Amino acid sequence: MTVEMLHMVDTPAVVVDIQRLQTNVADMAAFAAGAGVALRPHFKTHKMIPILRLQEKAGIKGVTVSKLDEAETVIGAGFTDVLVAYPVVGPRKVARLVQLAKRADLTVAVDTPDAAAQLSTAMATEGLELKVLVEVDSGLKRCGTPPGSPTVDLAEFIHCLPGLRLVGLMTHAGHAYAAGSPDKVRLIGLAEGKQLVDTADQVRAAGLPCPVVSVGSTPTARTAGRVAGVTEIRPGNYVFNDAIQISLGVASLEQCALLVISTVISRPHPDRLVIDAGSKTLALDRGAHGNALIAGYGLLVGYPHLVLARLSEEHGVVEVRGEGPLPAIGERVQVIPNHACPVVNLADRVAVVRGEEVLEWWRVDARGGVR
Repeated sequence: MTVEMLHMVDTPAVVVDIQRLQTNVADMAAFAAGAGVALRPHFKTHKMIPILRLQEKAGIKGVTVSKLDEAETVIGAGFTDVLVAYPVVGPRKVARLVQLAKRADLTVAVDTPDAAAQLSTAMATEGLELKVLVEVDSGLKRCGTPPGSPTVDLAEFIHCLPGLRLVGLMTHAGHAYAAGSPDKVRLIGLAEGKQLVDTADQVRAAGLPCPVVSVGSTPTARTAGRVAGVTEIRPGNYVFNDAIQISLGVASLEQCALLVISTVISRPHPDRLVIDAGSKTLALDRGAHGNALIAGYGLLVGYPHLVLARLSEEHGVVEVRGEGPLPAIGERVQVIPNHACPVVNLADRVAVVRGEEVLEWWRVDARGGVR
């Protein structure tokens, strides 16, 4: 039997380093256990059941998903404790959620009375009870009620609705991705945890149940997760890490488990070369929520003087911005993507490697699952 080696894989290829992946999974599980919080990782980062199985072995509480496509994938694979951390609105999606609630122990994030009322009518009609977390805006200014009394008001409204069971609060401090330093990331994480714990105390003071206090985001998980009163963390990107996590001081290059292998296809000018990975492989992501620390569209491993400055669909244009060796035409390079999540969603499958050996190929089970 011929052993497939990495140099035999055609490019561009998305590759997962199994040893780094396993270490990342184990490290976050150990942190959660030490901090006394439940770990409910986000599936949207990797969208692969084999990775979810590794996380399950490490001791996760349940699974977080964004979209119902993802929920259907994980429930179909036998994972039944699922948080849909995304508003479910409209008759089609509510009907899908009802069917999933018959198969799994579902929790859904809600941030408006209208959404809560839709869910209540559908669940009560079917004789079901759906667990609900009120989503709180801890600074991202995306979804979520403001901390304090507006959240308490919505919690009271939900608590009185048939078919729904209020179980707590959740937030996502995604604005940490715009932080300019590790210290700012830490401060955002502390504020995330404190705001949610303080609001949870107000919910309880109103006589309402609030056993779950759930925070999210890989950059802030290890800070917010240490705030007394937080019960759960929902990081996702930690399994891979990426150039954004490096820029924030959250991870090192050696902790990045997902890479793109690409080939130099042209050197048309002394100050420019071109690789065969473009936006259809690497995605046009310069950093979520305003990250200003990213210079290009990925890091070329071993070439700090090269910047992946431009992407078209099938071309990556690399600019020479310093002294050092240059890869030759036909040479393969490793790129750490800016943002691992969209890169995975663009791939049908990933090569799982240990060193230079390709151990197997994993299908991206929920690829394109954005509904």
